[in-house]
Amino acid sequence: MPAAAGATLRVGLLGTGPWARRAHGPALAAHPRVEFTGVWGRRPEAAAELAEEFGTRAFDDVDALIDAVDAVAIALPPGPQSALAARAAAAGRHLLLDKPLATTVAEGRAVVEAVERAGVRSVVFFTLRFDARPAEWIERQAAAGEWYTGRADWFGTVFGGGESPYADSPWRREKGGLWDVGPHALSVLLPVLGDVTAVTAARGPGDTVHLTLRHEGGASSTSALTLTAPPAAGGVSVELRGAQGVATFPTDAGGPPDASFGRAVDALLSGEPHPCDVRFALRVTEILTAAEDALEGAAGEA
Repeated sequence: MPAAAGATLRVGLLGTGPWARRAHGPALAAHPRVEFTGVWGRRPEAAAELAEEFGTRAFDDVDALIDAVDAVAIALPPGPQSALAARAAAAGRHLLLDKPLATTVAEGRAVVEAVERAGVRSVVFFTLRFDARPAEWIERQAAAGEWYTGRADWFGTVFGGGESPYADSPWRREKGGLWDVGPHALSVLLPVLGDVTAVTAARGPGDTVHLTLRHEGGASSTSALTLTAPPAAGGVSVELRGAQGVATFPTDAGGPPDASFGRAVDALLSGEPHPCDVRFALRVTEILTAAEDALEGAAGEA
């Protein structure tokens, strides 16, 4: 159950990588209604270092940390995240998760089923949906409606030759931009254009995937998704066209990730269901899996 008004939520952090250090750790340590109970990581030395940095305790045993908290925040690759999220939900713990929820539908569905059985709350940190100005833009375009088409391009440079704290991420190298930045694109397109009814995809250079979607109500959208863009070509571009004219996403408005994660904590504490819960995250996984299937089918026909 959500924490009572004004109550403190005991939160444990699972994960010790760059994203945990940039977003989760600072937000949990600073939040006035969070008792940052402890950190667990797959590398005990990294957990000890992170715990010292944010004034909390390192746990050697993940189940001991789950037992000691009301909620877990997970900053891990999608494979271990989905398994630990289902485990924590089964123990009655609320969930603060990252995108993508999982990279298989079965693993994502297992998290959703665990959440529903236990009756716990979940929030999945789709960054732009918790960043004040982009979130307000998305809500405004969804309310306006009558969009004919949309475009959401994410040209990431993680493996494009520049320096990135995420360049040592095995899961990103394996799954590419489709799974890393694809959830960002879908987190903008789905609330504005509606659920997806058809998916096609084609490969470009490097890990680039060109995604074409048909949405409920007839709108269509395209996305170019990559982590291998040259640094000079990197960036994000989102545009909607329809009866309202042309709307361009405020890509220069991003705030610090710890501030956005603090709003995700607020959402978990609010007691109100949030649109970015594990069910929405499962839908994103289903769409990206369909895109992956389309790519494999196209390769088989070539």
